[in-house]
Formats: sequence, C-alpha cells, structure tokens
Amino acid sequence: MEWIKAIESAVEYIERHITEDISAAEIADKVYMSPFYFQKGFSMLCGYTVAEYIRNRRLALAGSEILTTDTKVIDVALKYGYDSPDAFTKAFVRFHNVSPRTVRKEKSMIKTFAPLKINISLKGGYIMDYKIEKRKALRYWVRQKGSIMRIARRKSRCSGRNILSRARASMFAESSV
Repeated sequence: MEWIKAIESAVEYIERHITEDISAAEIADKVYMSPFYFQKGFSMLCGYTVAEYIRNRRLALAGSEILTTDTKVIDVALKYGYDSPDAFTKAFVRFHNVSPRTVRKEKSMIKTFAPLKINISLKGGYIMDYKIEKRKALRYWVRQKGSIMRIARRKSRCSGRNILSRARASMFAESSV
C-alpha cells in the first residue's frame, strides 16, 4: 500500500511541477525512495518510465495550448522544457502525428494523455464448492438456411473450434454442389 501512496504522491508532484525541469531522482527524493527502486516501481505499476510519463504529459499539454491559444510555438516549446523549436516539433509530431503549425492553422485533432489515477482492484480470494462429474459427450447442432446438421463432440478428438470449422466446411461443400 505504501508503494501506491508513493506513486500517487509522485504523480501529484509531477503535475504541480510539469513546466519545471524535474528529474526522476528529484521525484524519488520527494517520496523518500531511492531513485532506482522508485523508477523500477513506477515502471512496473504504470507501464512506462517516469521520463515517458513526463514527456507525454508535457506534449499533451503543449498540444492543447497550441490548439487553444495564440502563444508562439517557440514559447510553448520553452515552457515545456524543449531547448529548440526543432526538437519540440520532432517530439510533437511523434506524439500527435501532426506538426504544431498544422494544429494551429487547421485546428487538427490531437492526442491527450490524462494524469495517472491509480486504482487497485483485487478479485477472487473466495471459497467455492465444486464437484467433478463424468458426463456424456456434448452434442452440437448447427443450422444453416433450413437444414440441420448434428455434430457429436468426442472427448479428445477435437475441440469446439474444430467442430464449428468442420461444420462450416461441410456446409460449404454441400452448398457448392
């Protein structure tokens, strides 16, 4: 449970300081963890690294800002931590699949990357009574345009998929004759 609280605190810190120059080591220090274990845990729990999360959030926010304001692209690039407009444009195109200029001129569709909200759900862990019984073979009935075909499933000879594919094949053969 402490890991979840630490990651939530880290995400809150990232969101408050998204326009500043922040590192994984600085974030780990704020949640009282070693940088190595913080990055490892963040990656395992969230599915991407801290740097990827920060980059994706910045690019999503930058895209929204370019779309909704008249702020110069270079100013947006500098605000979100890019040193040059070329580096920003390259990253922007990789993320949004469209250039900042096109977004501004044509009001193109852009991607969003929402802040993380951690929700852990456990399922199972309950007791279930069961009994194993030996039963007769299952029988399948396949109907196609008025004709009925009976297919018996044998214990180990074929699976349900095989039965249906055999039924389709035999019906196709009958209909093509």
